[in-house]
Amino acid sequence: MASETTKSHPYHMVAPSPWPAIGSLAALVTAFGAIWAMQGGPIWLFVQGVLILLWVFYRWWRDVVIEARGGVDHTDTVRHGLRMGMVLFITSEVMFFFAFFWAYFNATVPFLSAVAHDVWPPEGVVPLDPWSVPFLNTVILLSSGATVTRAHHMVRLGDNKRAARWILLTVLLAMIFTGFQAYEYVHATFAFTGGIYSSTFYLATGFHGFHVIIGTIFLIVCWFRARAGHFTPEVHVGFEAAAWYWHFVDVVWLFLFASIYWWGSLGYTPV
Repeated sequence: MASETTKSHPYHMVAPSPWPAIGSLAALVTAFGAIWAMQGGPIWLFVQGVLILLWVFYRWWRDVVIEARGGVDHTDTVRHGLRMGMVLFITSEVMFFFAFFWAYFNATVPFLSAVAHDVWPPEGVVPLDPWSVPFLNTVILLSSGATVTRAHHMVRLGDNKRAARWILLTVLLAMIFTGFQAYEYVHATFAFTGGIYSSTFYLATGFHGFHVIIGTIFLIVCWFRARAGHFTPEVHVGFEAAAWYWHFVDVVWLFLFASIYWWGSLGYTPV
């Protein structure tokens, strides 16, 4: 008869963890703190919520890394489930951005909506030149997709040291992209509350920028893990998830550049 510590199945029965409950409470505190601060209240509640969230992220990720490194919990079946979970998560993100693109095209394509503008961009809006900073950012982000693919190749060869170098290069390119995005926002001639054009522009590109920041943090964690030699050619689901997420960010940006930056500026005639 098998003992209580012997696994008789390929699944990972997760031990009770405090992090989901603490993380939910921290998210609630953060939301209340943000609303309070927006209404003119002090910001300390929001800051406390964010700090607790960061602590939960660290401890929760640490537990998952320990499980992955144990050699028992993350079986082939479990790794397959983790991959499918990441695929479904990215699918939900596709739907998330689809809503933004639909709002944009609903305002710009006449046959999609009776309230679409006949002229786009609307009169008085000076769009950003798509072939300046936006095109440069496109080159940077596509280059980062190539470097993360190279890092994945190194991981599959069992070379964590060189993989860490390529991951670090990807992180640096991501930071440069974010810096140029911030520069673009500072120099834009239209305000966030300037109408349908600015609303759709900042909503779509801003959420993409947020995803870039999340992906950058994801890759930084993978960089530390690669430096520590955590990945093997057979077991590196954590890095696979980060690479897939980063390629998703790349593809979304291509749609943003083609539709919002390039196609959205074709109707502008300089005065």
